Amino acid sequence: IDVVLLEQDICGGGPSGRNGGFVNSWWGGLAELCERFGDGPALALCRAGSQSIEAIGRFCRDHDVDAWFTHAGDVGVAASPAQVGAWDEDVRAAERLGAGDVFERLSAEQTRARCDSPTFLAGVLNREAATVQPARLALGLRRVLLERGVRIFEGTPVTRFGAGRSPVAETSSGTVRAGSAVIALNAWASAWRRFRRVLTVRGSYIVLTAPAPEKLEEIGWTGGEGVWDQRGALHYARTTPDGRIALGIGGMQPGLARTIGPGFAYDATSIGVAAEGLRRMLPAFRNVPLEAAWGGPIDVAGHHVPLFGSLGGGAVHYGLGFTGNGVGPCHLGGRILAALTLRADEPELLGLPVVTERPMRFPPEPLRSPGVLIANLAIHRKDEAEDRGDRPGPLTDFVARLPRRLGYNLGP
Repeated sequence: IDVVLLEQDICGGGPSGRNGGFVNSWWGGLAELCERFGDGPALALCRAGSQSIEAIGRFCRDHDVDAWFTHAGDVGVAASPAQVGAWDEDVRAAERLGAGDVFERLSAEQTRARCDSPTFLAGVLNREAATVQPARLALGLRRVLLERGVRIFEGTPVTRFGAGRSPVAETSSGTVRAGSAVIALNAWASAWRRFRRVLTVRGSYIVLTAPAPEKLEEIGWTGGEGVWDQRGALHYARTTPDGRIALGIGGMQPGLARTIGPGFAYDATSIGVAAEGLRRMLPAFRNVPLEAAWGGPIDVAGHHVPLFGSLGGGAVHYGLGFTGNGVGPCHLGGRILAALTLRADEPELLGLPVVTERPMRFPPEPLRSPGVLIANLAIHRKDEAEDRGDRPGPLTDFVARLPRRLGYNLGP
């Protein structure tokens, strides 16, 4: 097999290098998956995702990739009274399906023993989760692929692509003809007519503190767990070996965002929201300087899980819609795409609902972008009201919950 990879930037320059580094499966959405796909397919999907977490750890060990892989689980916290117990349906579903050991409910004291924040009222530990430094992982993957003979062309945008039975990728410096091709464009695939109705794009933004290991010791956050809250536009946070905190916020929307512009890489308003979230959730770091901030687009799918498949002639395959949860599932996605490319008989992989189920479709433009923007604004206003201990207004609450009422696994 001769593999060629065409990358418009550098490997890891996009979402694979600048995400929050959470490596997990879909256990945190198990109840929803059971409702949509059935108990058996939902459990199979979550267990396959767990296998990928273990496989990423093995890859790092076997190939001496120092990606800071830490399999310490993550803690979903209630950072306001409205969030308490938001995990109950998933825990009950896991117990019903014989996977109750995945979760552990935590009292306020147990939650704060892992990360002492005055806003944490309760929590749930998900043992099937890890963290990495994603750019280190991407560069480690690049090194190993080159050692195996994969030809990687960085700084090589594809200017034209023919998705026929013999795919052709044209670049400014040459053309690649192949027996099969994989489209791995993440959020940028939303510009393709084929994927326009099954993806929408939202932004996620991260702030990174200066090192303050003594502060982490002070709040007891030394176990390496990731932490995230139960907001509709969640906060997610993790530590680094040199004592920093990286905290991000998802579900942001820099304007109508019909195309992916510079605002997705850096948006001052969204960065400010992330910084305020850090100060509220972790006041011990209030006076620790922020040393960096960045953002990126997320390819959002209506079911909140990715979609894999093949285009008309069967020679072009795709994996898209990771919805902000891509590091672990990308490993599983690689296995699926390899099976599709090689036309392998792998029913355990190709029978998963991320392959077999039809993706949800979003409304067409000009309705979609304004609709997403209005819903996102309502979700954030609802979150902010609940953070203050207030009840959101009836109209705000109705609009924030509208995506769920329409069947999308988005928002509260």
